[in-house]
Amino acid sequence: MSGLSKIASELAHYRKVASALRKSAGPQVAVEDGALLEIAEFGPNPGNLRMLVHAPQDLPPRPALVVVLHGCTQTAQAYDHGSGWSTLADAHGFVLLYPEQKSANNQNTCFSWFDPAHTARDRGEAASIRSMIERVSVDLDIDRDHIFVTGLSAGGAMANVMLAAYPEVFAAGAVIAGLPYGGARNVHEAFRAMFSGASRSGADWGALVRGASHHRGPWPKISIWHGGADATVVPSNAQEIVKQWTEVQGLPVHATAQHSEGAHHLREWRDDMGELRIEEHVIAGMDHGAALSRAAAVGAPGAFMLDVGISSTLEIARFFGLVGAAVEGGAPPSPPQKSHDVSDLHSVVASVEKTITDVLRKAGVLR
Repeated sequence: MSGLSKIASELAHYRKVASALRKSAGPQVAVEDGALLEIAEFGPNPGNLRMLVHAPQDLPPRPALVVVLHGCTQTAQAYDHGSGWSTLADAHGFVLLYPEQKSANNQNTCFSWFDPAHTARDRGEAASIRSMIERVSVDLDIDRDHIFVTGLSAGGAMANVMLAAYPEVFAAGAVIAGLPYGGARNVHEAFRAMFSGASRSGADWGALVRGASHHRGPWPKISIWHGGADATVVPSNAQEIVKQWTEVQGLPVHATAQHSEGAHHLREWRDDMGELRIEEHVIAGMDHGAALSRAAAVGAPGAFMLDVGISSTLEIARFFGLVGAAVEGGAPPSPPQKSHDVSDLHSVVASVEKTITDVLRKAGVLR
């Protein structure tokens, strides 16, 4: 009997989550794969982006939200499969939001992290992402104190844009192979910053962040990841991001602690209370991409997903406070499945509900 009650409870919860997502989506909802649900209408969208969401079936009250931004030539689906974020979300009960760039906006599907028309508060792509955050936060009752953002490459630079433009929204962020906020204002400057770096003083970098909003603290915590052999976005960009955010947060230039294990080099900056505010991970010999580890059973190696013996996804989730200190794996992400529309989802829910109702009636629980 307890097993049947659990099934009924899980069904009720699933229907609640699905109903909330459908409500925000309007008439068109599509399941891109086994993990991501497209929300076709979510409010103002000046950046013309797509919105995809993953909400685990076992969702706790007031869950956390992680905004994940893919890199160039990637899709939200591919980045989720490679990074393994949905594996952790299912295991630990938090929601994922995947903004996705359209090829109509950029043929390489890069976010416009360098264009002032898309990086200023309440403008362009930044405003679209903020609109998505608001939509999912309302519909799934997200804990506003536990909203995070992360991204790779152009997505990493765009994550830094969101931290600078909307610092009051995020508790923490993680920038993987990204660039400092305000490091470029056009395509030419963007390539120069990527391939050669753009060195400025901490005061100059900090002024760009403070000028992006009226917010004056507290500031989000930052985790910075970079490959030591990255030739696409040179590693000096990680150091410039460190300069930018240590200055904004009033932290010393020199790290308060350093650790090295094999190719993995970690620096930490803590405040006067001993709280970790900024960390920088550099993986010696690693090229452009996100660090993965087969041993962690999170994600899948592939293009820009590099098996170097440490899972950036898992470590970032720990930094956000979403998982514990012990290594916690999980099953690999589900393989891509056929797309469905909202009528299919309704049919599935109705079919499962009928089956369980029949079982409960035969067991004498319902009449």
